[in-house]
Amino acid sequence: MALLVDEPIWPFRDRLWCHLVSDTSYEELHGLADALGIPRRAFQGDHYDLPAELRERAVQLGAEPVTGRELIIRLRDSGLRRQRKT
Repeated sequence: MALLVDEPIWPFRDRLWCHLVSDTSYEELHGLADALGIPRRAFQGDHYDLPAELRERAVQLGAEPVTGRELIIRLRDSGLRRQRKT
């Protein structure tokens, strides 16, 4: 089980963004976000949006780089994936 970060391919406000998740626990995820200086209010229900410039630091702190597809599969399989409201 691990912290996961996908590729920064999502443009928003002149930056590229990626996703930071845990397939273990939200506590683990919040811990890494705290270490990266990301406030808890940035939590998106099951992930944090991470600017591209913080991705390498997240990897240095233990996040595993994965594809977006693998991130979603592992998050869903862990039971931590938040379902969208339709």
